[in-house]
Amino acid sequence: METVTLTHTAALARLGHALSDGTRTRILLALRNAPAYPSDLAARLGVSKQVMSNQLACLRGCGLVVGRPDGRRTEYRLADPALSHALGDLLRLTLAVDPACCGPDCTCATPADGARGRPEPADAA
Repeated sequence: METVTLTHTAALARLGHALSDGTRTRILLALRNAPAYPSDLAARLGVSKQVMSNQLACLRGCGLVVGRPDGRRTEYRLADPALSHALGDLLRLTLAVDPACCGPDCTCATPADGARGRPEPADAA
């Protein structure tokens, strides 16, 4: 059995932070296919160049993407090819979740009782 260290925990927390924002998630998924330039990513994802710059800075800080200077531009790619496989595994996992969960009327993301997705017992008053 593999020992889980604080380093492992911190790495997963960084990944969770990155995936907690829809734009960052879309960037990571786009970079699974091929490296890209920020302006191309911004156009493809429909965000401003400033937003793209900020999100790429966050992903660099998390250690998830790296930039390679290419003349006056910088090309971005996933920092580790294993991340592409991990994102694919996460996609397959999340697609297996009940599609009725977390829809427009979902209460699991914002529970009033703080139970994080657990309904209150019927006899609670």
